Amino acid sequence: MDCRVVVEAAVPVYDVETPDEAIRIGIAKTGEMLNPDLNYVEIDMGSRTSPSGEELPPAFIAADEALVALELEMKVFNVEQEEHASRIARKEIGQRLENVPLTILSVVPIEDDEDETADEDETVDEDETVDEDETEDEDPIPEFEELVDE
Repeated sequence: MDCRVVVEAAVPVYDVETPDEAIRIGIAKTGEMLNPDLNYVEIDMGSRTSPSGEELPPAFIAADEALVALELEMKVFNVEQEEHASRIARKEIGQRLENVPLTILSVVPIEDDEDETADEDETVDEDETVDEDETEDEDPIPEFEELVDE
């Protein structure tokens, strides 16, 4: 089973004045820590809400320092269950993001549409079978042995 795992990270950023600046620096800092080993991890702004349900910017600033909420999304392949996928994602990301708190937001199994379409393409009707002798006559590329003989 393959899964898409979304992890929330609280990234500290220093010497910032606005939430937009903090978010840009937080994304860049996280990208530097993850690359080149985990360049397949997608980094997005996280979302925060107040207790009353009001949407807040993903960065909290106090004394020119910010804590930025980011969502890191990655695909984990060949796992037995969703819990296994979340542990793998948390370990892989956590090894590169030192002293950054992580929380698993979601683990969603990925559907295998490609496998189903490949199976459909491989099936051949009995009426459509082709003789091997017919294909040899139509082969525009000569065999290696034929080239050597010439």
